[in-house]
Amino acid sequence: MTIPDDHDVYHGNIWGAGGKATPPGLSGAAAQDAGGYKLSPEFVNMVQRTMASHLPEPFDPTPVEQGIEVYYTDLLYGGVSFAVIEDRKFKSAPAPMLPEARVRNGWPQNLEFDPKSEADAPGATLLGDRQLEFLENWANDWSDGAWMKVALSQTLFTNLATLPDSATSGSVIPSLPILAPDEYAEGDKFVSDMDSNGWPQTGRNKALRAMRKGFAVHLAGDQHLGSTVQYGVDDWRDAGFALCVPSIANFWPRRWYPPQPGANRDPDAARYTGDYEDGFGNKMTVMAVSNPHRWGREPAALHDRAPGYGIARFVRSTRQISLAAWPRWSDPAADAPYPGWPVTFAQQDNYGRAAIAYLPRLEITGMREPVVQVVSERTGEIVYTLRIAGDPFVPKVFALGRYTLHVGEPGTDRMQTFEHVPAASEGEGVIAVAF
Repeated sequence: MTIPDDHDVYHGNIWGAGGKATPPGLSGAAAQDAGGYKLSPEFVNMVQRTMASHLPEPFDPTPVEQGIEVYYTDLLYGGVSFAVIEDRKFKSAPAPMLPEARVRNGWPQNLEFDPKSEADAPGATLLGDRQLEFLENWANDWSDGAWMKVALSQTLFTNLATLPDSATSGSVIPSLPILAPDEYAEGDKFVSDMDSNGWPQTGRNKALRAMRKGFAVHLAGDQHLGSTVQYGVDDWRDAGFALCVPSIANFWPRRWYPPQPGANRDPDAARYTGDYEDGFGNKMTVMAVSNPHRWGREPAALHDRAPGYGIARFVRSTRQISLAAWPRWSDPAADAPYPGWPVTFAQQDNYGRAAIAYLPRLEITGMREPVVQVVSERTGEIVYTLRIAGDPFVPKVFALGRYTLHVGEPGTDRMQTFEHVPAASEGEGVIAVAF
């Protein structure tokens, strides 16, 4: 599966701004910062068809501005339901929305500008309403035997990178020294690169809230730095896990050397793991990172930049997920991944939000792996949907009140509904569900 990205349409970075054309008379970073596409819609459509025409039909095929086509869709393979997201095409350009930041190539040049408190511009778009609707629909659709949800996109929903304190953009990255495996770059700072999906923060959080309703894990690339994180929205670890795969040939070797150890980290884990806020104030828990190092492999110009690939494993019987970033030189049948991997967790950890209350225990007979959907009767909102691994199951909820439960096999007559189910702080009672 291939997703087009910025370089495929001859951009260094791209903020598609709903498909508009970049303003006439601009070129290079100035054109990119203004938003839109530099090349013709015919060329953009050709690139997209070449790379993505094998995908199923889009969720909503309506073209964006200039007649540029869309390809965001879902794909079911082996019971794993993939959402293919376009996280560039609808994204607002930061420079017009944040003139006071003096943005160049996605980097604020005004040293007085505080990205944590000032960058979340009102009206700024990340995925756009159409793709948020798609994600909500996808997270709630477990038909045709789907048992796992995986979101695929160009880049991470956080800005996992640091740079020396004097740097004002990522242009210094190729010239930074590459350290030995036991060395640490002191004096780095968290950065605010608006090419990452850490910006805009509101759009980022809307996407994660939709994805976690389906307990989805996230697979991405683009950032060059192999990494595994767990996202946080309102609190650390309350949303899904993500794997950013390393670049296969990493000519732009980003790095992660935070100035202090992360909070709540495993005492045996690397100093750069644990709970952090990125340069935009987004919560993230860093599990593993493949920083560039002098590995002693030739050619050093290739291998020292931590190139490689990622492998994600999904185990249906246990609903365990294992993520790992591997060195380019490694044989996964005989070698080990980069240090810190694999990272293994349970499917339900992708909605790690702490429960406020619980619904009665579901004891289900006559169906091995039913889908359970929880709906708030106060708001009418679907809280989450999940194909459970087995019986029994105690649904967690995030507010007291009454809920509607849908249990069974979607799209068939083997579906039962239970209304006005009360939540309790400890969970009380049993609901027997027989098929």
